Amino acid sequence: MQKIAILYDASQAVLSTFDLDEVLQRILVIACDYFHLKNVAILLLDEPTQELCVRSQIGWDKGCDQVRMAVGQGITGTAAKLKRPVYAPDVSKDLRYVCSATGTRSEVAIPLMVRDEVVGVLDCQSENLNHFDNHTIDLLTLFSTQASMALQNARLYSLERRRAQQLEAINAIAQQTTAVLDVKELLIKVCSLIQQAFQVSHVSVLLREEDDLVLRAHHGSLTPRTVEGGRLSAATGLWGQALSAGKTVIEDDVRTVPEYVGLYTESGSRMCIPLVSFGQTLGALLLDNVEPKAFRSGDVQSLESVADICATAIQNANYVERVRQLAYVDGLTGIFNRRFFELRISEEMERARRFQTGMAVIMVDIDHFKRLNDEFGHLLGDEVLRQVSSIFHQQLRKIDVVCRYGGEEFSILLSQTNLQHAVSVAEKLRRMVETWQFPGVPRPVTISAGAATYPDHGTTRDDLVKAADAGLYAAKQAGRNRVFLAPVGGKSSAAAGSQ
Repeated sequence: MQKIAILYDASQAVLSTFDLDEVLQRILVIACDYFHLKNVAILLLDEPTQELCVRSQIGWDKGCDQVRMAVGQGITGTAAKLKRPVYAPDVSKDLRYVCSATGTRSEVAIPLMVRDEVVGVLDCQSENLNHFDNHTIDLLTLFSTQASMALQNARLYSLERRRAQQLEAINAIAQQTTAVLDVKELLIKVCSLIQQAFQVSHVSVLLREEDDLVLRAHHGSLTPRTVEGGRLSAATGLWGQALSAGKTVIEDDVRTVPEYVGLYTESGSRMCIPLVSFGQTLGALLLDNVEPKAFRSGDVQSLESVADICATAIQNANYVERVRQLAYVDGLTGIFNRRFFELRISEEMERARRFQTGMAVIMVDIDHFKRLNDEFGHLLGDEVLRQVSSIFHQQLRKIDVVCRYGGEEFSILLSQTNLQHAVSVAEKLRRMVETWQFPGVPRPVTISAGAATYPDHGTTRDDLVKAADAGLYAAKQAGRNRVFLAPVGGKSSAAAGSQ
């Protein structure tokens, strides 16, 4: 009858809830009541470390429930190693005994088994010598099968619930990333969504650029060692292994990795997943966790699905970005067009206002271009436009912008520039064009230019463009092949050029 009563109560405890901690606590209460015990615990096996960790206990001394015990260590570790109950009728005479509760005189440890594999240990201690006879140990062994069943059911439920949550996260990431077509905004959102959904310490996106990877975005709580935009060799580190193998690679403990290359100071473990879309490797998704061995093998498939979604979203955003760029590029010369000029002039003026730095607009026109077309044909005229564009592009800084404003007219935006520098740049371009040997054109090609600066000649887009246009008109009226400053107080001034 006692067996039946124990099994019934234990079965009810197992079936009452899927919460593992609640089930285990109920089982311990039953063990205490039926076997008159004050000290009882369930320790679970941490497979990667092969250590037993206290998951639930009653009566242990303060602090002892934090102890981790290796398989083979102590009476509990020995039971796990031998896969059978181990009994110490007098712990004072048993060298294996590790104290966890003051007053313990006898102890029995019974392994918790699932399919012949140890998943934990039921540890029972008594204040009486030789408290556990064979009959009691048999009952406890039978009782432990219910604890094992509870453990397995709760783990399966936890796994399914985790998978359901991951599927929800995957669906949410797919929905939210599909709607974002700006590459930078997309990468930031990807990192944030993955970090929250999968509860990792830090998420990074590394994208390929030539033979390197560039840290394009990251989100999390760790301290970066590399700035955003920093370049990394695609052949080194964890990402090098993942890209070379074409599959996910995990470092369970970065402290044991020879020649470790890390992006974050506090990393304990890392996972790297290649970002592949339609057979093209775009880069890598890097996940960092503070704790070693933080990544479960069961999470890999879900994270790879997320990586595939992200890779496709990045590819789509790249296509959109290319189309957007083409909308701002002049088809003949390959430099930016007037649409891009209108976009950037407002940005440059706002930047100059905010940081109290100057900026300039230079309007340029090729002198007598219609005559050149009439004499030598439109094909040669187009080639002159292309070569003039190339001269401008090569002579200006990367932060400057040169656009084809229309026909033979060009507009140039100079960042962080004062009046003197604007004039100097315009004159340099004038001299370069004047001395350039244009194939098929037997005479020199020249340009005229007008320059205006913010805030000297205006604080609005219309004021600056109008002023630079006025300078250009004055230069042409004065004989062409020269640079004129925009008029100040109604009067233009010659800055430089042929007289």
